[in-house]
Amino acid sequence: MEINQLNLNPEQISNEKVKKLYLQVQELIEKLNHKNIPSGTVQFINQKISDVNATVLIGFQLQKLLKSTQTTIIKKLETDHKVVPKNYYRNLWTALGMSAFGLPFGLLFGLLIGNIGLMAIGLPIGLAIGVGVGTSMDKKALKEGRQIDIELKF
Repeated sequence: MEINQLNLNPEQISNEKVKKLYLQVQELIEKLNHKNIPSGTVQFINQKISDVNATVLIGFQLQKLLKSTQTTIIKKLETDHKVVPKNYYRNLWTALGMSAFGLPFGLLFGLLIGNIGLMAIGLPIGLAIGVGVGTSMDKKALKEGRQIDIELKF
């Protein structure tokens, strides 16, 4: 079963940001058509695509719809099949590393030294931990063939 293509009116895609996001979602669909995805997930994606194709929104509202559709598709693929785009885990773990590891390390360091102003020292530590963990998970996904050959920028 094949995933439907986006088919919006060119007049709806007047904004440059909307155009870039539209092209990115189209590329994502093309890459997914080359993956072996179960029919239930394909039906879910086709429903989301048909919702976008049926819209009459323009400008910022269309951009929001395209972004939410793209995010919903990626989340569905990640939760059900562990299929992710390039650098998905790195981007996810960068923020998690800074907040879950960096701030506590910085707070602990600041309290031990007696200068809470040094709390920011932990952020680069958390950043490094997050990037390391995320990159290793991305490499594992690529090795297992669970990675889509596209990097989401928008």
